[in-house]
Amino acid sequence: MNVPNHVAIIMDGNGRWATKRGLKRSAGHLEGSKTLEKLAIHAQDMGVKVLSVYAFSCDNFKRDPEEVTYLMNLIVKYFNTKFEKIAKRGIKVLVSGRKTNLRPDVLEAIKNIEEKTKNNDKGILNICFNYGGQEEIIDASINLAKDINNGLDITTFTREDFYKYLYHDLPPIDLLIRTGGELRISNFMLYEMSYSEFYFTNTYFPDFNKSEFNKALFIYQNRDRRFGGLNASKNN
Repeated sequence: MNVPNHVAIIMDGNGRWATKRGLKRSAGHLEGSKTLEKLAIHAQDMGVKVLSVYAFSCDNFKRDPEEVTYLMNLIVKYFNTKFEKIAKRGIKVLVSGRKTNLRPDVLEAIKNIEEKTKNNDKGILNICFNYGGQEEIIDASINLAKDINNGLDITTFTREDFYKYLYHDLPPIDLLIRTGGELRISNFMLYEMSYSEFYFTNTYFPDFNKSEFNKALFIYQNRDRRFGGLNASKNN
């Protein structure tokens, strides 16, 4: 079975899921966090090696302060108490994004979960938090410039070499999933998804269960990935 090595999910629709049920938006974020925990394990079971998820954008600080505070508290709670199943499955948890504008307890929770799972080698869950794709490229470019100033020879520098300067050196994204019905990528992992397949669904993220995930995998398996070339069998 042709399983994508790296799947990325824009976890959209949590707030609308809650509003539709007459609940506060925070209830949708809580339900979405439960869905993420289940999906991380299911993705591993399906053979996916890396799962990247968009948890909080740099631009999400523009939201209502109450919602932002809730999301910060939720990340602290989950990193400190709720990721036991993921850790026991041998999944390494990475957090990608800028550390600026984050509370000390959030930074401590990030440090703890990364330290706790650093030796796990059965899969990777990359949580993009206080993240922006353009910001990642800027930060990577700044670090690259520092190395150039220190004597790095870039005459043979390649697109693959640039991955080492991103927040984490992860493989390219094979499949991008966006839940919630929107048809945009919202500044998410721009460099890593250069040749990824896109899958958009109207399903809100809290309802994006194992079956919905499998639908996305099925669609992916029937895509013709050419990476700029031609599929000889289909062009004869």
